[in-house]
Amino acid sequence: MNTLRQTQTGFQNYLLGQDSPIAGEIAGDARLPVDMRLGIYASAYRLRLIEALEGDFVALQAYVGPERFDEIARAYIETHPSEHFSLRYYGQHLARFLTGTAPYQNEPLLAELATFDWALTDSFDAADSSVATVDDMARIAPNDWPWLVFVPHASVQRLNLEWNAPTLWKAADKDEPLPLPEKAPHPVGWVMWRQELQIYFRSLSVDEAFALDALLRGETFGALCEGLTEWIDAQNVAVHAAGLLKQWLTDGLIRKIRSSA
Repeated sequence: MNTLRQTQTGFQNYLLGQDSPIAGEIAGDARLPVDMRLGIYASAYRLRLIEALEGDFVALQAYVGPERFDEIARAYIETHPSEHFSLRYYGQHLARFLTGTAPYQNEPLLAELATFDWALTDSFDAADSSVATVDDMARIAPNDWPWLVFVPHASVQRLNLEWNAPTLWKAADKDEPLPLPEKAPHPVGWVMWRQELQIYFRSLSVDEAFALDALLRGETFGALCEGLTEWIDAQNVAVHAAGLLKQWLTDGLIRKIRSSA
């Protein structure tokens, strides 16, 4: 007689399409044979995973349509069984799957839509915390500025996108007709974050994208200013950087300001 653990493992292997003796432990009858009973559970398992992916990948599903999304989801399920007790994390590898799997790898917009969708999910589910304010910034002594570092809010996500994935997502979220796909001449920086229960995102200029990445790496305000001199003259760079910082504080991107000295 098998232990509960052995039975559970055998049932899991069956659901994942692996060899399993579980059929020998299931009772069947003329009305509902063993294969049909097990098939019901196998179908329900995959449908639940597809449902989770549908909730997380709004733009991708809207772009490819329900039938092709179902095809993509089932292909993903076959190569990426659920590894976590929570379905919250199930779609974390979908963008990479689309990038490296034929025929989807020939359509780079698919992976980029999945990347954007997933980044929004990460932003929404990030831990809550208080944020620093412009008043906090005003209380900093001038001599302390070069050594300041900025701790980002947990919801902050940074992406560089080649396609108009955010525009497609907006239309999908509002259940409006999708615009045509457009590829930019150069990758465009984007930031996304959460305030309360609302997700926000916006594009970034090249210099702001650089500065925000420096902030996320934990670089000091002095180092950030030095890097910005590639776009801003040295005489005005500190004022420009302070303006970016004020915007980030207003948006709620920064959790804490501290000195590295």
